[in-house]
Amino acid sequence: MQIQTIKLIESIQYLSVVGNLPATISGIETDSRKISLGFVFVAIQGVAVDGHIFIEKAIEQGASVIVCQHVPQKIIDSVAYVVVENSAVACGYILRAYYEIDFSSFTVVGVTGTNGKTTTATLLYQVFEALGYKAGLISTVRNYIHTQAIESTHTTPDTVQLYSLFNAMIEQGCTHCFMEVSSHAIHQYRIAGIDFTGGIFTNLTQDHLDYHKTFAEYLQVKKSFFDGLPMAAFALSNVDDKNGEIMLQNTKAYKYTYSLKGFSNFKCKILESHFDGMLLTIDGTEVWTKFIGAFNAYNILSVYAAAILLGQPKQSVLQIISTLNPVDGRIQFFRNSSGTTAVVDYAHTPDALENILTSLKKLCGTNNKIITVVGAGGNRDTSKRPIMGKIAAQLSDTLIITSDNPRNEEPQTIAQQMYDGVPELLRSKVITIIDRKEAIKTAVHIAKSTDVILVAGKGHETYQDIKGVKHHFDDREIIKELFKL
Repeated sequence: MQIQTIKLIESIQYLSVVGNLPATISGIETDSRKISLGFVFVAIQGVAVDGHIFIEKAIEQGASVIVCQHVPQKIIDSVAYVVVENSAVACGYILRAYYEIDFSSFTVVGVTGTNGKTTTATLLYQVFEALGYKAGLISTVRNYIHTQAIESTHTTPDTVQLYSLFNAMIEQGCTHCFMEVSSHAIHQYRIAGIDFTGGIFTNLTQDHLDYHKTFAEYLQVKKSFFDGLPMAAFALSNVDDKNGEIMLQNTKAYKYTYSLKGFSNFKCKILESHFDGMLLTIDGTEVWTKFIGAFNAYNILSVYAAAILLGQPKQSVLQIISTLNPVDGRIQFFRNSSGTTAVVDYAHTPDALENILTSLKKLCGTNNKIITVVGAGGNRDTSKRPIMGKIAAQLSDTLIITSDNPRNEEPQTIAQQMYDGVPELLRSKVITIIDRKEAIKTAVHIAKSTDVILVAGKGHETYQDIKGVKHHFDDREIIKELFKL
């Protein structure tokens, strides 16, 4: 794909241009290994690696334009160097111009928060597909271009992948895209250049403090997403979360709120809860859903609210919501012939773990015991591990601490940090089994017919990341094998 270079340069605020720009360019990349003849190489100063050190390599590969924050010492006469204040921001706008994306005719809604992003974005995608639109989805579990599924590697892809997906969606006739917006993506400017039609805030609890260092910084990064929304957009926030109003403080977008507890633009109430779903009232209308837990009531309410704000008819939206199923790895139920129930869920933060266990306890009778199998990811926020251990022990009858994705850490160390958070009085109910399959086997072995087993932390994932190698592992497959399903 050839495009006039001047069109790209005019799309950004550059400080200077060194050398002569070629008439056209044939591609844009931030990875020097993917550069071909006539490409633009955008040197991004990342968290771990500075792309400027790969400029020479990119030129060897055929780059004719370098977008950078400072000109390298070695100048190649045949190459043009475009100096910008922030390469990551410039990258988004250059890609937008390259693909000639018109956000006035392509609706993009971003969902951000600690928990609920995947469910909210996925259900919105499903609602709009059911309404007859061609829609796109960008999520942790997988991406969709209308009905074409594409495996996902990040919650929010890098800027080059993101705009490539947008372009593919538009070429396939998609009018809407619903995407998760992670705090990493916001902080790293991966969403630069996107004119969002709307933004949704789910909630904010402890996570990613290995990256953001403090909760205050984490909050400000999330808030900056809403601060940057266009004036014509909508900002929809969960005001039952203590940070919900903060997200709306400085946004230029139209402000809307949703709540299960207090005054808001969009309201919901849980009338009945069962293992197979909930009866809700949403803005005065009763609707049965195949979801459990107050946290899912919030997700469903935000989906309904966003659909209404996007101009869809209330009754059609509610009718479709009543037919939707939980997302892969999000509260997936399995039951064996003896009546034992297993639940696989992605809960990997203290708040998410507390939410799912609290919901299960409300559904369980006096004879039902909860057996929880859970670990914590390696090379991630270590401060949440003892908190998760404490919550799991307090809300379970038996807790089996196991391995999650240890990555480059020792799983025994992670398990010990979780165990350290368990109060002395509760330690008698805790077992540590590092081998995750053995941990699940043990839970199934000790469970009685009326008991509920929660296998938490990995959800939809089909691997275990150990020392840089991804080994096939799927909690759902293990449960089905043990339950003979």
